[in-house]
Amino acid sequence: MADPDETPERKRLDLLTLLAGVATLLMAAYVLTDGRTWLPSFDPRWLLAGGAVLVGLLLLGSSVRRRNR
Repeated sequence: MADPDETPERKRLDLLTLLAGVATLLMAAYVLTDGRTWLPSFDPRWLLAGGAVLVGLLLLGSSVRRRNR
C-alpha cells in the first residue's frame, strides 16, 4: 500500500510535446485548406525573430527562477 504521508508529484508541462502538437495542428490546417493561407504573405524572418524572442524569454525566466536544490 502507499504511504498516506506521501504527496503525489506534480506533473510538469512538456514544452516540446506542446510545440510539436501545435505545429502538427497548423500543418494539418494548411493541408486541409489545399495550401491556401489567410495570410497575404509569409516572411520567414518573422519566424526567426519570434524564435529569438522566445529563446531570450526562456533564458531570462530560467535565470531568475529560484534554485531549491
